[in-house]
Amino acid sequence: MTSPSLPKSDAELARIDAVGLADLIRSGQLSAVEAVEATIDRIERLDGDLNAVIHEQFDQALELAASPDLPDGPFRGVPMLIKDLWATEAGQPHHAGIQALKEAEFTGEVDSNLVARYKQAGFVIVGRTNTPELGLVATTEPHAYGPSRNPWSTDHSTGGSSGGAAAAVAAGMLPAAHASDGGGSIRIPAAMCGLVGLKPSRGRISNGPREEWSFSCQHVVSHTVRDTAAILDATAIPFAGDGVVAPDHGRP
Repeated sequence: MTSPSLPKSDAELARIDAVGLADLIRSGQLSAVEAVEATIDRIERLDGDLNAVIHEQFDQALELAASPDLPDGPFRGVPMLIKDLWATEAGQPHHAGIQALKEAEFTGEVDSNLVARYKQAGFVIVGRTNTPELGLVATTEPHAYGPSRNPWSTDHSTGGSSGGAAAAVAAGMLPAAHASDGGGSIRIPAAMCGLVGLKPSRGRISNGPREEWSFSCQHVVSHTVRDTAAILDATAIPFAGDGVVAPDHGRP
């Protein structure tokens, strides 16, 4: 596939998926810093009405985007948001929608295996998204952070539990965002916000190193099937010690 040409406006840039954005960056038509700055600008402009992003990591994101140490993976320079549930990032807030953890200013001790894969793939993490308490319901209305709102109609629910992620992507803040699904938590918000949402098989993407007991499966919500497939390819790589690994069936 040929690389897309550089859009003339931010509105056009916001419609490019993660694969296309990575192509623009790789071809030198757009820098990683410009891609991250555009996402930060959209979050700052749009999130006041949507309450999708509850923790911002803008300074760290811009520093990484400008660094020669940014990994040269398939999504080098593409922004990413992490759902504030099981996917911990060392030193970043990890509250899972729970008021007590918010008040305690609880943070992650290690990068989860999936966060490590995102970083290896070149994604630049810009923040964390809203989720209900422990991801246990199909709406996103935690007492700790308040409800996320559907960009198509702010009087309507985003669904859950990946409601913050779905609201952010549907609003065009970024092309794809981390999500997780035990009983519909990727698929429900994707359906309610007009996105692509795939729940992978258990063990296809690592839940380690500390949440392997969970029946929840992690992936993304996105605008396009090719993003959902390409991000799965970049992250469905087992770690040594994974207790559950889905069998590799190869490709047809």
